Amino acid sequence: MWTGCLTALVTPFRGGEIDRGALAALVEAQIAGGVQGLVPAGSTGEAATLTHDEHIALVREVVKLAKGRVPVIAGAGSNSTAEAVRLTRAAEEAGAAGALLISPYYNRPTQDGIYHHYASVAEATKLPLVVYNIPGRTASNILPATIARLSQIPNVVGVKEASGSLAQVLEVIATSAPDFAVYSGDDILTLPIMAAGGKGVIAVTSNLVPRLMVDLTEALLRGDLARGRGLMHELLPLMQAMGLEVNPIPVKTALALMGRCTEEFRLPLTCMATAARERLEQVLREYDLL
Repeated sequence: MWTGCLTALVTPFRGGEIDRGALAALVEAQIAGGVQGLVPAGSTGEAATLTHDEHIALVREVVKLAKGRVPVIAGAGSNSTAEAVRLTRAAEEAGAAGALLISPYYNRPTQDGIYHHYASVAEATKLPLVVYNIPGRTASNILPATIARLSQIPNVVGVKEASGSLAQVLEVIATSAPDFAVYSGDDILTLPIMAAGGKGVIAVTSNLVPRLMVDLTEALLRGDLARGRGLMHELLPLMQAMGLEVNPIPVKTALALMGRCTEEFRLPLTCMATAARERLEQVLREYDLL
């Protein structure tokens, strides 16, 4: 399965529409930077404010732009199982290599409900599926026992873990199927999760510095912890800057400051507050990104 740095791709807008020119440039920059995969239409891609038609069109466009050079793992989640099935089937038809599905949000299903949600999507597609556990956004935590149960479904191949609990990550790695992949869902936890047996990160920071994030994950995959620690410390201020406001506001603002896209969000997301923006600019200068 996929390993290393997979980029949670930003969705650029211009005049209220997806900016295909900027999107093409972002995809090329990521591939040139050596990333091992692209993940469009996720939280970083502002999927929550895309229409379903836009969502499907975005995935199709990224698959087309990637031209088979890297796998595209399409964001396809929803709090409605039927909608998740529709988006996943559309990703499959578009030629995506896999799908990333956020755990159902707002509904707050039981662990059994979460299991059957993913099992239903898995039954409806041949795509490899990655579960996305981010309780801070969904209001429910997928427990290790549920992930272990899901790992027995042949095309449920991994989990993007953003629970923030290293104890939970360790339990997931220990109890899931041997070939089940655990990916860090928080850039700052890339080192400990991969050192514990994780296979990579679905990263925000790689939108800005793909090569450095690739170097980090490649060092950790080959067991070079000294190199990994050094790169992690080098990247830490930039990773922390990505949390100055809710994702994806800082990363998209950074890309706009770098001239890669417009500083355009869809409500309820708004532009950064002045103090946070000034701090972000300072960090970007420290990395020679401005």
